[in-house]
Amino acid sequence: MHPHLDRILWTDDQISHRVSELAAQIVHDFPQPSSPPVFIGVATGAFIFLADLVRKIDLPFTVDLVRAQSYGSGTVSNGAPSISSDLKVEVNGQHVILVEDIVDTGHTLSRLISHLKLKGASSVSVCTLLDKPARRKVNVQLVGEGKFYRGFECPDYFVVGYGMDFDELYRNLPYIGVLKPEHYS
Repeated sequence: MHPHLDRILWTDDQISHRVSELAAQIVHDFPQPSSPPVFIGVATGAFIFLADLVRKIDLPFTVDLVRAQSYGSGTVSNGAPSISSDLKVEVNGQHVILVEDIVDTGHTLSRLISHLKLKGASSVSVCTLLDKPARRKVNVQLVGEGKFYRGFECPDYFVVGYGMDFDELYRNLPYIGVLKPEHYS
């Protein structure tokens, strides 16, 4: 375990198993669609989760990344996320699966869903590795026949690893752990 961590919440084996389950559920829910789903990863935190997830999806699909910022180098969302890098793929009339590392306050997710709806997505589903409902401030409204896929419910700790960072560090940890407060206070 990394010395800056208080404890590990989910091991790499637990994460891998849960990602496989999420992929199987998505394949079940989108059986050979007439229109392949578009997986949109929220950069940068979700890149590892997105890569592992789509490698287990045995369907045709397209993939892209969007960048939304609401944390900077802090530990609390500023509540006003902005889209700093937009999509390159067309989502008009498409089924979109927005892939997030963690849903916290819901502000970023709500902003992204609204953005995809304005771009004409016929449905927007969300696949998040971690869901932290204790911090939710915005009730997330999915689009069309969208579904909500959740890997793990996360307690109200500041977590890093498996793509999630503090000030761009710890993304490379293969597990998810609780960062000791002295390393972000």
